[in-house]
Amino acid sequence: MSWQDEVDELRRREEMARRMGGPDKIKRQRDGGKLTVRERIDRLLDKDSFHEIGAIAGKAEYDSDGALTDFTASNFVMGRGRIDGRPVAVGGDDFTVRGGAADASIWEKQEVSEQMAGELGIPMVRLVDGTGGGGSVKTYETTGYTYVPRNPAWEHVVDNLARVPVVALGLGSVAGLGAARLVTSHYSLMVTGISQMFVAGPPVVARLGEKVTKEELGGTEIHARNGAVDDEVESEDEAFARTRRFLSYLPSSVDGVADRQPGNDDPNRREPSLIEAIPRDRRKVYRIRPIVEACVDRGSFFEIGKLWGRSVVTGLARVDGWPVAVLASDPYFYGGGWTTDASHKVTRFVDFAETFHLPVVHFVDIPGFVIGVAGEKAATIRHGARALAAVYQSKAPWCSILLRKSFGVAGAAHQNWQKYNFRYAWPSGDWGSLPLEGGIEAAYKAELAASPDPAAHLAAIEARLNKVRSPFRTAERFGVEEIIDPRDTRKLLCEFANLAAPLRKPGPRSFGYRP
Repeated sequence: MSWQDEVDELRRREEMARRMGGPDKIKRQRDGGKLTVRERIDRLLDKDSFHEIGAIAGKAEYDSDGALTDFTASNFVMGRGRIDGRPVAVGGDDFTVRGGAADASIWEKQEVSEQMAGELGIPMVRLVDGTGGGGSVKTYETTGYTYVPRNPAWEHVVDNLARVPVVALGLGSVAGLGAARLVTSHYSLMVTGISQMFVAGPPVVARLGEKVTKEELGGTEIHARNGAVDDEVESEDEAFARTRRFLSYLPSSVDGVADRQPGNDDPNRREPSLIEAIPRDRRKVYRIRPIVEACVDRGSFFEIGKLWGRSVVTGLARVDGWPVAVLASDPYFYGGGWTTDASHKVTRFVDFAETFHLPVVHFVDIPGFVIGVAGEKAATIRHGARALAAVYQSKAPWCSILLRKSFGVAGAAHQNWQKYNFRYAWPSGDWGSLPLEGGIEAAYKAELAASPDPAAHLAAIEARLNKVRSPFRTAERFGVEEIIDPRDTRKLLCEFANLAAPLRKPGPRSFGYRP
């Protein structure tokens, strides 16, 4: 009456599945500097927390009596596990079986992994190491027909962007649908030297006359700098560590809010260096990251997308233990002006913060959108207006710190003006419809032309207007709410974070996330 024989058969099949592509293919994977999918899952998740689903799905061979003679597991391994004690869904390509091609993956497993994350309200982590598409054209011969393509489970992939945190790690040569799975996420990584990403690989591209290597076509040198992925790391273990840290700032789904993690950083800590952080000479640049790090909880700033859209800095941090989204200007690039890439970066990041109900802290030094022929050819105003739309759709609490410049349409987007926001200005603040530099020459053109000494006359006008541009003149008219001692910024941000905490509204947004 026992079912022990069937249980023994189950264990036998599970053991065969763990062989993956076999010793030779596993050795080739490791010789290429890559972990196997099961090693990756073990290193990503809390110890012994992985619960695999569909382990014995794959391709079986039977003898004439119907007895199992061989079994090759599907090349997609998925299930549930925990990261820092919290449940997550994880799905990974097994490159040792047909190079991770989707025609060996059983696409229903990918669909179930995405459904599981979305419907259980737990983060989705994708370990991408293959094409994830239709596989080799050899399939045409084995099936005897071709098909009109569709993207399996894509409705769940898209829905999850508005439901749960999604992290995707590019851990090999990723092409086609695999590439789409990598970038359709809230946070994506590639590993230097072992990761490449492309719509189609070098053999296909060669038919167009371009003979390139995988690195030349789609290495991290390209994609971490064009914004296709967020970051590059030096090792798979670093990718797993950054995944765990990224998720630590977020709720498990949009139906919750991120937890506070009290630390030992004094909310009243003053930073003496901030009084001299902004040069008095407006033509001189300064480093924004030390300013951000001085104001948030020590060691908590987690930058995202450092190598693209570089006039804008984005990341996550904690302020008095509360998770916040950090947006900042970097004057080392275009003086902090918003380029097309920077505008895309702002749009995506503000949408991300809104999706997961994160208060936004904005360190502002925006001279406007970049100007000139290159800026016009890049359609900066269209993409910049999209960033403005993201800001004005945001319902999250915002705190803007006006460090220096806030000019023009882009400068006006330092917060959503439809709602109450916290806003502080440093004494170095400088704002208006146009900067004086360049604006004087346009406004006083005729007067300067008629002057016997145009240079001296220009200097006199500039000296006169410099008095008017004082932030104290703006404060007199309540055009800026508060001018503060820069050394008090952290204390005020901690007050903001505590007041904003109960204002976070769990639940889905009224519009979709833009990947």
